[in-house]
Amino acid sequence: MTNRIYIGNLPYQTTEGDLAALFRRIGPVAEVLVPRDATTGRARGFGFVRMSDDNDARRAIGVLDAHQLAARRLVVRAAREWDGGG
Repeated sequence: MTNRIYIGNLPYQTTEGDLAALFRRIGPVAEVLVPRDATTGRARGFGFVRMSDDNDARRAIGVLDAHQLAARRLVVRAAREWDGGG
């Protein structure tokens, strides 16, 4: 398993700081990314977190999948590797 986590169904106002704070409840966070719309600057509704430890990543998925954030139920899964191909 990878320590990189996909988070879906994020509220559009979510920031990197919001996600970091949520996942730090589980363990140390190495990196957070919340892609934004180039025109509006609004979050696109998904993000990624890289935990410092694989065990913390597994635990975060188990604890935070279906977690309510601003009235939205998060989808938390191990991120799939992307090779950049189309």
